[in-house]
Amino acid sequence: MIPVIAAPMFLVSGPDLVIAACRSGIIGAFPAANARTPEQLESWLTAINADLARCETGAYAVNVNVKPGRYRDIDAVVGVLEKARAPLVITSVGDPSAMVRRVHGWGGKVLHDVTTVRHAAKAIEAGADGLILVCAGAGGHAGAASPFSLLRAVRQFYDGLIVIGGGIGDGYGVAAAIALGADLVYVGTRFIAAQESLASEVYKRSVVDAGIADIVYTNAISGLPANFLKPSIAQAGMDPAHLLPLGADGQPDLPAGKRAWRDIHSAGHAAVLVADVQPVHEIVQTMKRDFQHAVERLMVKERPLFQST
Repeated sequence: MIPVIAAPMFLVSGPDLVIAACRSGIIGAFPAANARTPEQLESWLTAINADLARCETGAYAVNVNVKPGRYRDIDAVVGVLEKARAPLVITSVGDPSAMVRRVHGWGGKVLHDVTTVRHAAKAIEAGADGLILVCAGAGGHAGAASPFSLLRAVRQFYDGLIVIGGGIGDGYGVAAAIALGADLVYVGTRFIAAQESLASEVYKRSVVDAGIADIVYTNAISGLPANFLKPSIAQAGMDPAHLLPLGADGQPDLPAGKRAWRDIHSAGHAAVLVADVQPVHEIVQTMKRDFQHAVERLMVKERPLFQST
């Protein structure tokens, strides 16, 4: 086991990725919105539950955006999660208090995405069972705070479960996050280039080819600050260096027919660590090896700063 959640990614994470992640000893997750209807969501959860019932690690999470109006029928979505007894629900963007009450009703737990100390305090007040600190460098919607500062600030008043994400894509980063005080680590971008992901081959290859300079942090694509791949912005007919501000209605000004997430691909700073498209179990095995190596380095009691010659 390694303390990692394969972060839920819109149009990327599906049942195959979740099952492969759980079978590899980490927690798999996917956004409920990736299933286009409640019926498809139920089909996915039925398949996941059936498969994971045959292996030792069965923990998985479903991400639900609780912003009002995000789903046509949020009650139908939650009803499907309740029927499947989803063990973990990750809430994001809105107030999670109503979702907390529903999920606790069937014995599940709720983790809430936050990007600031203020949002962390509000999530705790709402009854969330844990926090996910989405920090600078994360793919998709991300905060601007350093994980080193945000996690330590939240730990000053909260001793509950904390997941941290933001530019973490290998076992060394996972070990560093645990040493910092996290309980679990969000890893997303690395799994875009997994064979089991729903991403297109073009998208996967663009992550493999990307460096940190290819990641653009902007609110001009989705309306909220998020990290996107610069080449996909250009391919959508926009100038990554001169993105237009939000319109008077607060919405992004995208070229006709173009949509955020579908046509403009997201990725975080961890893209620089992605060297190839691999199956999930190989990605996780490498993480485990590097995590162990990092832990061994931390356990060295005495090590000279400079090697004498």
